[in-house]
Amino acid sequence: MSAPQDEHDAPPQPSPLPGREQTASPTDVADRPSPSRLFILRPIATTLLMIAVLVAGFIGYKLLPQAALPEVDYPTIQVTTLYPGASPDVMTSSVTGPLEQQFGQMPGLAQMWSVSSGGASVITLRFDLSLSLSVAEQEVQAAINAASNLLPSDLPQPPIYAKVNPADTPVITLGLTSSTLPLTTLYDLADTRLSQKLSQVSGVGLVTLSGGHKPAIRVTVNGPALAALGLSMDSIRTAIAGANVNSPKGSISGSQQSFTIDANDQLQSPQQYRDMIIAYSNGAPVRLGDVATIATGAENAWQAASVNGKPGIVINVQRQPGANVIAVVDAIHKLLPSLQTQLPAAAQLTVLSDRTVTIRAAIADVQFELLLAVVLVVLVIFVFLRSARATFIPATAVPLALVGTFGAMYLFGFSINTLTLMALTIATGFVVDDAIVMIENISRYIEAGERPLQAALKGAGQIGFTIITLTFSLIAVLIPLLFMGDVVGRLFREFAITLAVAIVISAAVSLTFTPMLSARLLRHKPEEQQGRLFHATGQLFERLSAAYTRALRWVLRHQPLVLLLALGTLALTVLLYAVIPKGFFPVQDTGMIQATTVAPQDVSFQSMVQRQQALVDALLKDPAVASVSSVVGIDGVNTTMNTGRLLINLKPLADRPRVLPLIDRLDARAAKVAGIEAFLQPVQDLTINDISSRYPYQFSLAATSAAGLASANAALMERLKTLPQLSGVTSDLQDQGLQAYVNVDRSAASRLGITMSAIDSALYNAFGQRLVSTIFTQSAQYRVVLGVEQTTRPTPTSAAGGEEGGPLRTFDSIYLTGSSGQAVPLSSIATIEQRSTPLAIDHLGQFPAALISFQLAPGVSLGEAVSAIEQAAKAAALPASVTIAFQGAASAFQSALSNQLWLLLAAVATMYIVLGVLYESTIHPVTILSTLPSAGIGALLALMGSGHDLTVIAIIGIILLIGIVQKNAILMVDFALDAQRNQGLPPEDAMLQAAHLRLRPILMTTFAALFGAVPLALGTGMGSELRQPLGIAIVGGLLLSQLLTLFTTPVIYLAFDRLATRASAWRARAFGSAHPAAALSDEDVR
Repeated sequence: MSAPQDEHDAPPQPSPLPGREQTASPTDVADRPSPSRLFILRPIATTLLMIAVLVAGFIGYKLLPQAALPEVDYPTIQVTTLYPGASPDVMTSSVTGPLEQQFGQMPGLAQMWSVSSGGASVITLRFDLSLSLSVAEQEVQAAINAASNLLPSDLPQPPIYAKVNPADTPVITLGLTSSTLPLTTLYDLADTRLSQKLSQVSGVGLVTLSGGHKPAIRVTVNGPALAALGLSMDSIRTAIAGANVNSPKGSISGSQQSFTIDANDQLQSPQQYRDMIIAYSNGAPVRLGDVATIATGAENAWQAASVNGKPGIVINVQRQPGANVIAVVDAIHKLLPSLQTQLPAAAQLTVLSDRTVTIRAAIADVQFELLLAVVLVVLVIFVFLRSARATFIPATAVPLALVGTFGAMYLFGFSINTLTLMALTIATGFVVDDAIVMIENISRYIEAGERPLQAALKGAGQIGFTIITLTFSLIAVLIPLLFMGDVVGRLFREFAITLAVAIVISAAVSLTFTPMLSARLLRHKPEEQQGRLFHATGQLFERLSAAYTRALRWVLRHQPLVLLLALGTLALTVLLYAVIPKGFFPVQDTGMIQATTVAPQDVSFQSMVQRQQALVDALLKDPAVASVSSVVGIDGVNTTMNTGRLLINLKPLADRPRVLPLIDRLDARAAKVAGIEAFLQPVQDLTINDISSRYPYQFSLAATSAAGLASANAALMERLKTLPQLSGVTSDLQDQGLQAYVNVDRSAASRLGITMSAIDSALYNAFGQRLVSTIFTQSAQYRVVLGVEQTTRPTPTSAAGGEEGGPLRTFDSIYLTGSSGQAVPLSSIATIEQRSTPLAIDHLGQFPAALISFQLAPGVSLGEAVSAIEQAAKAAALPASVTIAFQGAASAFQSALSNQLWLLLAAVATMYIVLGVLYESTIHPVTILSTLPSAGIGALLALMGSGHDLTVIAIIGIILLIGIVQKNAILMVDFALDAQRNQGLPPEDAMLQAAHLRLRPILMTTFAALFGAVPLALGTGMGSELRQPLGIAIVGGLLLSQLLTLFTTPVIYLAFDRLATRASAWRARAFGSAHPAAALSDEDVR
């Protein structure tokens, strides 16, 4: 393990702490106190300590949960209130408004977004990250209780809340189908046997049954037949409510026996309702079956779902914010066999989508990349050290540091996820650095003729401070990551702490186990006994070292030119940072696509079901699609009748293209289906949005009035549609729905003794799917739903002369009861007008709002799109009463972008402070930090060349680069200072010697870090989109910085040395001998 020798190649003397005067002879180096000495002399104790670290790490690994990413969800609660038959206006004023007033008073509420649609109010409450979900839950329940007396008294059930992010994709989706059983039976099975068991699984936030068809008894009245008997819909409602009751009746007790009392007070079958007497006409009983059709049907006839194109029940399971995805899904899979046994043989329960399949695949890919990085790093060590024994020693640092880190991760409550495994993969190149520096220094003493034990004591004593400096300087880079705010800071906290723990353990191993092994395993072997490979690589390195020395001497003769180059790299770094496209997080391929479907605003439910089915059939024909679940109808997620949703599960990555090209292909298929649009977007591991939208990026408009909102929305959308940065933009403001407006002649109604309350009640009875009674069983409750037969015959005055006016003819069959008991047709006191109306009313913080979502054009970064939208909003000259705010991922991007530069500056400042403390100098830290611009150029050029934006992941890579590249400068500066102080060499000779002696460890540590990042940069497996920018930034930065800093660091060191000398001389002349304390020496300045 020889290196070329010249007059400066003798083993350097031990380095005292910088800034302190100390003399030491070569003979007493081994006796100097050092952190390594005790461990070198006690090999058994040291070995047992390392075994303990491994055991603790293995135990921690077995206990650690797995997840896609660290759990950083906002505390989010969704409150849903159902009021069948209520219009969006009624829902807003009678339900959403009172609830919003109470929710708005809750402390810690970050945002409140509500959607009021036909029969449903959904309020999404997002709280501050600092607020625990349990506290938020208590506040929400208290607010609901406070608002209860302001809500309608006839709500079918009080508002219900779920600890779930509505924009979060279900962790698992199940489909329940049957070729023989009716959908009402399937729904009942799902509701009574499946949903409750699934809800009991720890971590499950919400189990949603989609597709409607909750069993009910539907009473569909024939209006004219009812009027002919002089009866009204209200009389039917009252009769049913009186005939079907389930009330307590008491008990009776005698001297010997006691009895509970019950009666046949409940009607439970359609036949019993048909036979029910509702009135008498001419002495003859009138039964309900005489004026109505009674059958078992769905409680809500305006919901439907399909499983791979077949009618069925879709069961979506969402996790609680913060719950571990894999643990939740594993528990559900464990439960599925027992659930299947509780179902009839004709019912099939299948898994449609499982989020953990791709999560597990991504984790497996990162684990492979981690192992590959370990192998590559060990090979790098072997190439440079050319000895199996010498390679084994630093190689032991890798498993010790990585496995030991698992123990610390368990204590910190972390998980095995993509980011923590990325941290360990990157750490592979770091953890051997300290061991390399240690063994390389010890090897030089052995090659100089020292005995291994003495060489270990001397080498460890000399290099100990350098290793401590390297460790603290690298950890210093990670400190700003711990103070990042919002979701991004929470996300990378595990990454930073995991990496810091690995670095600390590796430093401890390098100061203890590495020198102990070196003293026992390393032997000096004469060169003539070495093999061919040893000599070949040795000669190659000698030629490289000689060439580097010659080049460095030339550089030192042209120092002004090199200083100019260093300033140029700084300027170029700033320029590249300004022009590189900036993004948030790379788009991942998770094997799942979610879609929102939208039809014209006046579409009927039946037509929407047909169009959605045609779309599903088209998508299932694509060979990359494994399954599709479909839902239409208002259910709390779908907010309007003309919207639906799809969840598309894809085949394994090996059998299909990447998700973004695939979405383009599926878009082309969907575009061929007439009358419906599909907005497809890939499901992501990181869900920043808490509002569902058609495109992945969102911003909101809020105004003080609905009219002002509509005007601003139209003006802004007109400009946004022309932006080349956006491939798609859409607003969820839908205010062109059809409304049948009943214009009552109040005078005529009053003359007949008919009140507006009676008219509203008659309309609700006829068209609101009114729940008029409840049938109680031991396992569930079922409703009796009242309605009127509807006609589809065209009206003579229909605007289109066709089907559009058909349903309005149903109003002709509505009769009311006048004050004298006569039947009064509604048409005699009211006219029906066709008007436009909002399909849903959105509120942001109690103000009318609209959510605009957008998609990026190919090759456009999120930063460019955000900037273009901001410019468009300014050009639209929106009134002051209208506010615009980015939501979800776009909002998080803005926050991250504003913090990027400060984060980088904070990392540099933290490192300067740490180095200044360690070196007791204000000059040397600047020399070391001068290496950073070259690393920045390399990283930015590599990202731009590979087509990657400067995302948050890439920024983390650049921050890590700051820690890596300064290690080379530390190695040079430490040895140059040592040579100046202990050997009395002039600065230039000292730096030449330091550069020559440290070339091998510098190249070794650089290539170790480089090859540790290569698997991330070149990985193409599941989830590689998230990992690649980190690896590319590190590889690109290291390649360029290594080439430049080997020459710029010596020049900058000498420039600052001359500056310090001149400053010292100036102070000496200025203060003279009168103030000796003020006349600092060159050594003090350094």
